[in-house]
Amino acid sequence: MALFNDIINLGHEGVYLCSDPETGLKAIIAIHNTVLGPALGGTRMWHYEEEEEAMTDVLRLSRGMTYKASISGLQLGGGKAVIIGEASRLKNQKLMRRFGQFVNDLAGKYITAEDVNMSEQDMVWISQETKHVTGLPISMGGNGDPSPVTAYTTYLGMKAAVKVAYGNDTLQNKKVLVQGLGNVGTYLIEQLSKEGAKVLVSDIFESKIDAITSKFDVEVIHANDVMSTQVDVYAPCALGATVNSESLKTLNCAVIAGAANNQLAIEDEDGLLCMKKGIIHAPDFLINSGGLINVCAEYYGRSKQDAMSDADYVYNKTIEILTESADTGVPPQIVATAHAEARIKEAKQTQHSLVR
Repeated sequence: MALFNDIINLGHEGVYLCSDPETGLKAIIAIHNTVLGPALGGTRMWHYEEEEEAMTDVLRLSRGMTYKASISGLQLGGGKAVIIGEASRLKNQKLMRRFGQFVNDLAGKYITAEDVNMSEQDMVWISQETKHVTGLPISMGGNGDPSPVTAYTTYLGMKAAVKVAYGNDTLQNKKVLVQGLGNVGTYLIEQLSKEGAKVLVSDIFESKIDAITSKFDVEVIHANDVMSTQVDVYAPCALGATVNSESLKTLNCAVIAGAANNQLAIEDEDGLLCMKKGIIHAPDFLINSGGLINVCAEYYGRSKQDAMSDADYVYNKTIEILTESADTGVPPQIVATAHAEARIKEAKQTQHSLVR
């Protein structure tokens, strides 16, 4: 019953369990809200210690996608999928195609895309079983890897938050700690380096650190020292909930602005703790919306260049949200959520009036 309570409390429309012993597939697809359009959200593959962790993750992520689509002005709803398992050991064409069949069974209510430990090639395999997939290679008519656009909106949101914190938006000579060196983190580091930021990096995988240090002039921070290292900007770009009551005891920065989803472990409480410490938190589902903007453009037949142009909105919207937060004393994440929910509510009322 607790599971149903979580689904009801978060407002989900449906949660689907996918199991195929032959391929070893164990997946969860969560559809949060489809008022604004079909639920579009990436699939991530992760080795969860407990199945309950996977369920918690997919519920929170799909809810975040609803808000991300809404605040971005997109005609999309929110959904997400997780595949349970270690990607390096379990992922193969057969498993991906079987997952694609499950996606296809939902008849377009859920559209998948790339997320953690997923690639363009995986989307190609999935597309062999369903048309309800985005993030396909440009050679197949898609917009390719969405990571550069996600990094771009994260960069714009970071600059906006820095402007609110320091009075100007330059990142030159600012110390920025990027935690998580996947595709998005790498593209973000490239942009920060070009602007002259002093980039610090951290990751739990040595291979990713080696890849970054071979390309960029960065300082490596041990994972245990991330929260106590003094920086201007902390940029979480890995998994969520790194900003919590414990980490905030030592977190030493002026701005939190990164690409990770669900950065605040408890949104309202941890958001208030950030404000009390004088830390500006740029709402994650707003500033990491570039990937969704990219796959939305693909879904509606528009180019990656169109997606990059659409992504420019993030800068001014972030300043708007942060300004309203400062004026009202309400944490930025809560302000952004209210903006997103207002658009959904308006659309729902319009739909009801049309039905009548």
